[in-house]
Parts: sequence; C-alpha cells; structure tokens
Amino acid sequence: MKKQTGGTEAKTVFEILVRENQAMLMTYLRAVIRDQHIAEDLFQDTMLIAWKKLDRYDRTRPFGPWLRGIAAKLVMAHFRKAKADLMVVDDETLEYLSQQLQHISERPGDTWGDKTAALTRCIETLSEHYREAIQLRYFERTSAMQIAAKTQTSVETVQKRLQRARSKLLDCLRRKRVVEGMTT
Repeated sequence: MKKQTGGTEAKTVFEILVRENQAMLMTYLRAVIRDQHIAEDLFQDTMLIAWKKLDRYDRTRPFGPWLRGIAAKLVMAHFRKAKADLMVVDDETLEYLSQQLQHISERPGDTWGDKTAALTRCIETLSEHYREAIQLRYFERTSAMQIAAKTQTSVETVQKRLQRARSKLLDCLRRKRVVEGMTT
C-alpha cells in the first residue's frame, strides 16, 4: 500500500487495524517480557516500524501476524541487547505463540480488503451529517474547527457528531463481526 497515494485512507485504516490488534499484540509482548514498561516500549516501536513499512504489508494476508512478526524481531533484539532479562525466549517460542494467537483471531474479516470493505459499507449507512463529519475529519484531514465553520455548527457539535459516528461505526463493525470488544 503506497502511503503517498492514499495516505489519509491508509492512515485511517491503519489506525483501525491497530486498535483491533493492540490487545492481541500486548498479550503477545507481555507473554515474553516481564517488565510492563519494556513491553509498552516494544509495542510503540512495533507501531512505528509498522507505519514506516506499511507499503510493504501484503494486504491479502492477516494484519495481526504481520504486526507480531515485527514485534518478534524487536523482542529478540531486546534480549540480545539486555542479556540479563529473567525470561528466556527463542524464535521457536515466539513463532508458537504467534501461531496460537493467530488461531484465536482467525475469523472472517481479518484481511485488509475485508476490513476496508466493511468499514466503507458501515460509513455508507451513517446519516448524512455523521457521514459528512467522518469524511471531512478522517479522509480530508479537516480540523474540528474547520468542519464547524463549513457546516455552520459549533466545534462541540462537530466533536459530538464525530464521537457518535465513531460509536455507530464500531457498532456496525461489531455486527459484521469485523471487530470485537473495542471501545470508542
């Protein structure tokens, strides 16, 4: 996926996929890293690398294992550098853990195309003012203040519309079984 040609859309979908996979990725990291702060740092590093390498992601494959692959390399680098962490981990252990998490997460809607198509269908079901707010904010990168001026409403109204629209999108994606358990 080229970030330059669909940067806004790529960023929006990336954020959604990250939110959907963050609990599974933290579970993965916490399973092999005892120190929560280090696990959180590795999580952040994984996100940065994933964003930078997004154009190399194969959209026909599940997103979660791709993230865990990045995290696994960071975990191994951490252990090589630290040499003193109490937990012992190797590539086989990380691969086994990733496979088990993949089995848990395998369900319809796990590919990039499935998720973007489901999100597009959900956006289409929104009422006009919610759909407009989402379009302006996330696809056209318009600030809440600019949206308020354009729609002749207050910034608070725009923020509330965005909040409600996100909630409706999340509900829609849950009904389509694309996401589970996320909060807005």
